[in-house]
Amino acid sequence: MEKQFTYRTLSYSDLGHIDYQKAWNLQHEIFNKRLSNEVSDTLLLLEHSNTYTLGKSSNKANLLFSDVELQQKNIAIYNIDRGGDITYHGPGQIVGYPIINLSLWQKDTHKYLRTLEEVIIQTLLEFGVNGERNDDHTGVWVGNNKICAIGIKVSRWITMHGFAFNINTNMDFFNGIIPCGIMDKGVTSLSIELNKNVDLNLVKKKIVNNFCEIFNYNKIVLC
Repeated sequence: MEKQFTYRTLSYSDLGHIDYQKAWNLQHEIFNKRLSNEVSDTLLLLEHSNTYTLGKSSNKANLLFSDVELQQKNIAIYNIDRGGDITYHGPGQIVGYPIINLSLWQKDTHKYLRTLEEVIIQTLLEFGVNGERNDDHTGVWVGNNKICAIGIKVSRWITMHGFAFNINTNMDFFNGIIPCGIMDKGVTSLSIELNKNVDLNLVKKKIVNNFCEIFNYNKIVLC
């Protein structure tokens, strides 16, 4: 008999530091299980090794480092199936992959994107930082600088990919790209805004709490 779950139950897993390919494979595995209702909606939080990912609308000209520089700096490159342009993942950045069934929430990808932004905005507020939306660009901004990139894929109303929230990120790696293909804006991190390193586990806890509150989950299952 097919297992039954409601969208009010969220499975959560902190994967720690994980290779991008391994996490990508895991996303697809959970996606297929969510599609067949074998698992509940799932949120994965994690960190990657130094990686550039290029979304479906990426322009290769936005990758500034040469192949030699990429090899010297040990940066992996992946062409992936999310929306958006090029972005960076690396240690000190919290990456979130929600794999949820929007047909049990709202069949509206724009609403979903705005709601993901709200999770980050509310999390920033708890640290005394005012995050904002930008009318022209997806993500969360502090002034003219992006602090959280967001790029998703939705297939049969199941979501994949998600957000990349700069916490204690080494911002030098953004010098190798034009982040998200946006030339006239910068990037920032929570540690830059607070002028100190931040406890990643504390940020993760706040993200999960805000995610559950804003998306109306009332039960968390650790997986």
